[in-house]
Amino acid sequence: MFDSPLLFVFPFFLLLCFLLYWAGARTSYLRRPEVEDGNAAAFDWHFFVPCRDEEAVIGTTVDRLRADHPSAHVWVIDDDSDDRTGAIVAELGETDRRVHLVRRHRPNARLGKGAALNAAYDELNEYLSEDVDRERVVVCVIDADGQLDPRALDRVSGPLGFGDPETGGVQVSVHMRNADDPRPLPDRGRLRNAFARLLVRMQDMEFSVSNAGMQLLRGRTGSVGLGGNGQFTRLASLDRIAAAERRPWQRGALLEDYELGLHMILNGDRITHIADTWVSQEGLPHGRRFLTQRTRWAQGNLQCVRYAPRIVSSRHYSGKGVLETLYTFLQPVAHLVTLALCAVMFVLLGLTVADEGAGEAFGGMLSLWPLVVGLAVVSVLPFVLWGPVYRRDRAPGRSLLVSLLWGLALWLYAYHLFPASARGFVRMLRGRNGWAKTRRNAEVVTSGPIAVES
Repeated sequence: MFDSPLLFVFPFFLLLCFLLYWAGARTSYLRRPEVEDGNAAAFDWHFFVPCRDEEAVIGTTVDRLRADHPSAHVWVIDDDSDDRTGAIVAELGETDRRVHLVRRHRPNARLGKGAALNAAYDELNEYLSEDVDRERVVVCVIDADGQLDPRALDRVSGPLGFGDPETGGVQVSVHMRNADDPRPLPDRGRLRNAFARLLVRMQDMEFSVSNAGMQLLRGRTGSVGLGGNGQFTRLASLDRIAAAERRPWQRGALLEDYELGLHMILNGDRITHIADTWVSQEGLPHGRRFLTQRTRWAQGNLQCVRYAPRIVSSRHYSGKGVLETLYTFLQPVAHLVTLALCAVMFVLLGLTVADEGAGEAFGGMLSLWPLVVGLAVVSVLPFVLWGPVYRRDRAPGRSLLVSLLWGLALWLYAYHLFPASARGFVRMLRGRNGWAKTRRNAEVVTSGPIAVES
């Protein structure tokens, strides 16, 4: 019953690809070059902060951006909020000429984050003088709850960033600032808080070391991706995309940030990742909100697969860049195929039990235990080895044992990709491309959906 080569060859192939990618990411992270600061005063900085029902956090975010980066402008896009988001920003703008409110109203609002950012791009164009050097103007997208490293502008101005005229975009690392919160859910019991603490810790570990390593590997292949938080782009690079696509941010995928990066590289601009500066955000302590967020990301990744022909034929992507990008595109597909193969194997196992008896069927499987143990070790060890790296850079006060246990938890955490990919695929098949915004931790829970994208 188990004589189909696909049942064995495909999982081994996926494991090999994963191990190669992990080795490249870990090496890139551990051997990354030292970041040299540049002159932030050589550029004009504009923060874009898209908002919808963000009264719980937006005032703090704007105040911190202005305090830490006093020469920068802050453009807050109020996407027709039902709360006081617009009023709060308007009050701040009355006393600070570098705080700008971009108001949007339905039916032209709530069309997605990309549309909101395009509105800010249009207003920035109207604000700037015609003779401004647009190569020196840099736009940075910050989440409504984002907090940017005070050193970030100097870091991204250096030779690894915009100090290189060929660099069109820079992505910085993302940290979860509530990773050390002892009670992420103050109104819940000890067990729920223990799960919430671990969930937030895994998000911080994922972004600050694992994903940073992946991005640094992409720096070697020329395929760095842009994220939705801590995304820096030259205004001239956005202009080039707008000239080719009518607008910088597209409405084609739920991952408008990653899609922007694809367009940037296709237009010949280089994107770099700087791991030694950061933007922080709140990790999600709620399992349901977390899975909803990751389902959206998986669906957006699947939607970007349509760019594969353009990437393969582009002269701006190297062979390594094409392979890395296709590997990223196909991750949700690989998860779906793996789930399908698992279902087939269980069916075949059931048929074998019915035909030959449980003893014969399970006896054959037990005879393969050395192979199973070996594969388990090879599959788990890469995750465990991220633990000491994370401890060194993000939690030096914790013990080595704790860091290894975190690495083991990261392996279990990675399995969320399978249900997220399946849910994203089903949503695509059903033509469901809208989304409810992820509720902030500080928001009061209300009934009903929250501001659904169309």
